[in-house]
Amino acid sequence: MEFVEQLKSQVDIVGVVQQYVTLRKMGPSFKGLCPFHNEKTPSFTVHAAHQFYYCHGCHVGGDVLNFVMEIEHLSFYEALKLLAERHGIPLPKRNEHTDPETKLRAAIYQMHEIAEEEFGSLLAGPQGAEARAYLQKRGVSPDMVEQFRLGYAGRTLTKIFERRGFTAEQMEASGLVMKREDGSFYERFRNRLMFPIHNESGKPIAFGGRALGPDDQPKYLNSPETPIYKKSHVLYNLHRAKEAIRKSERAVLVEGYMDVIGVFASGVREVVASCGTALTRQQVQSIKRHSLNIAVNFDPDNAGANAAERSIEMLLDESMRIRIVQLEGGLDPDEFCKTNGADAYRASVRNAKSYFYWMADRARQKHDMRTSEGRVAAFQFLLPAIQGLSDKIERGAVANDVASYLGVSSGLVLENFRKMAIDRRDKTVQPVRESMRAVDRMLITLLVSRGDARELFIPELRSLGALQQSPARAIYETLFTLHASGANFTFGDLHGRLQPAEQAMLATALLRDDVDGSADLDVDEAALDRGRACLESMRHSGHDMDLARLKNLVKDAERAGNFAEAIRLTQELQAFKSA
Repeated sequence: MEFVEQLKSQVDIVGVVQQYVTLRKMGPSFKGLCPFHNEKTPSFTVHAAHQFYYCHGCHVGGDVLNFVMEIEHLSFYEALKLLAERHGIPLPKRNEHTDPETKLRAAIYQMHEIAEEEFGSLLAGPQGAEARAYLQKRGVSPDMVEQFRLGYAGRTLTKIFERRGFTAEQMEASGLVMKREDGSFYERFRNRLMFPIHNESGKPIAFGGRALGPDDQPKYLNSPETPIYKKSHVLYNLHRAKEAIRKSERAVLVEGYMDVIGVFASGVREVVASCGTALTRQQVQSIKRHSLNIAVNFDPDNAGANAAERSIEMLLDESMRIRIVQLEGGLDPDEFCKTNGADAYRASVRNAKSYFYWMADRARQKHDMRTSEGRVAAFQFLLPAIQGLSDKIERGAVANDVASYLGVSSGLVLENFRKMAIDRRDKTVQPVRESMRAVDRMLITLLVSRGDARELFIPELRSLGALQQSPARAIYETLFTLHASGANFTFGDLHGRLQPAEQAMLATALLRDDVDGSADLDVDEAALDRGRACLESMRHSGHDMDLARLKNLVKDAERAGNFAEAIRLTQELQAFKSA
């Protein structure tokens, strides 16, 4: 575990998290929208001093390794390897300690890297002539071919994998080859233009293959799910687009691989697509980590409109701010960019209207607006979309505008808004939690941060009766246990040994925006004097509690008529006061 601690000491958690989540500095910590649950107000905190992240909404937390494991869906060893490689830290040879599942995943990653390289070589060679001709016809430049690592699939992978010593289990699990009845393997992708699909770290984890021959079906063939690829979690091009999404404060969502490449080539680099599947909640959450704003640009046909409608509902559930890009001439994004040029496409994205106007047009198409029933049905169809607006004043204004556009009464608007308000109020439950006192917060921060403070204060803290009345007593007890073990420990070590309720209390107290866990802690006497003052305050608190307890016991004995006991307790009380 020495290397693990070395890596965590060399890697800044803030820098790592910022590669996945847009963070803003708030006092001593950084805040952003939680990548692990849906929220409108940022409650996800990354604390540089403690090298720890915590969400005050869903109460997940951990160190930099925990974060990478969760966000990338990696095992412990894979997260360790990724961070080491990314930060240029030599990784010790530990393959003998990895479990079989991690070894299998490592082999599949390697096979996809080999496949990407092989497909690229074949595209550039004689076998790739037909695929190159198709790309030229579609206006894909050599630069885009290189950037997107496009390739051509022949019949070479099986032999390469066998030559490299991959086992039959690894080959079958990769999804790149398929098994015949006689046990031999053959390539899943043959005579296809290949689009590598990468995870957010930029590693190839799957492929999409477009048929080149008219008789080859299906038109697009995608990798199956494997130990390293869950299609519902992955967005095509996100690893390239995420920086542009943050800079432009917007993502552009299209439907297909060619649309992504065409839009990217136009200069709109913040473009992504789902990987051969309908948009999923996990994919929306991946976009949301980088920006709350999204421009949806699906194909203009009926299938594209239906997909956009379904996507809007999911995007609203995740509190995204949605605009719909409508291109002239009934063209898809790639065709529009080729026909009208990059400037025209960028203008279309820039001028895209809010989703509810597009939805209002859809409502008019679906319902008979000549009847009152049809107009009411159209308004009911739009209500969830209107409710998705976060601003109350904007929501009311839009509802009235849409009602006027559809020809329904303002009374219907008000009635439905009252129902919506009641539903939201009924669903809101505020949890009640015990909070840590200021004196506890200061002492625990000091004890977590400094070994000399632990040596100085823990012996006396152990004997204080007032500690039993502290809301943080379980945290103190865990601190005492860690200290007794003789090993140095961090905030994360303490957090990991607590129950969920105490974890929430600890994180809420020590990772608040107004609490700097490192403030003055490197100034010996200033910090220790504050600790001594806290300890003195706890002594007085304990004395006062004992005094109140004895007074209550005297009163109880007098009420019960037990005068002998009352006299004994009074003498004990007097002795306590004069001590």
